[in-house]
Amino acid sequence: MPECLQHMDEGVSRAGESLADFPHQEVVLTRLLLLVGGTLLDELERNLKPYGLHDSDFRTLMMIYSSPTGSASPTELCEYAQQGATNMTRIANVLVKAGLVTRAADAEDRRRVVLSITATGRRLVKKLLPPLYPKVRGAFESLTASDKRTLDRLLRQIAVNIDSLTQSDLSP
Repeated sequence: MPECLQHMDEGVSRAGESLADFPHQEVVLTRLLLLVGGTLLDELERNLKPYGLHDSDFRTLMMIYSSPTGSASPTELCEYAQQGATNMTRIANVLVKAGLVTRAADAEDRRRVVLSITATGRRLVKKLLPPLYPKVRGAFESLTASDKRTLDRLLRQIAVNIDSLTQSDLSP
């Protein structure tokens, strides 16, 4: 990883030398976020592969698992999982086929579909997550509690900034 970081720094510096008004620090931070996020995602995907799941499948399963009722509509899941309707249909099909969730019409509104976690889905979550804890903790082991709170706050600010930018792109 240190070689990768050095290569990134050198490449960003070279790019900045030939581009006017280049936001050097912001580009470095963006690349770091992508590098860290990609590495963590690769590790998660490696652990999901034996179960035939991808990150988007597991995130969706986790949203259903952690919901107060153990269920959610595909529309709600699209919004929170940042997935389109077509991909959410694929994800729901994968989870239903694997027996991790059920799909049924809402008892109060028959037009609304509800995905509910099954006992098998709950068991899988409880089997998959604990082995990941040491790696997650290890990724942050050199940070103090204060560092972690600061990182949390800053990443949330960036998320809000990005949301504002993407929302303004949608405005007429």
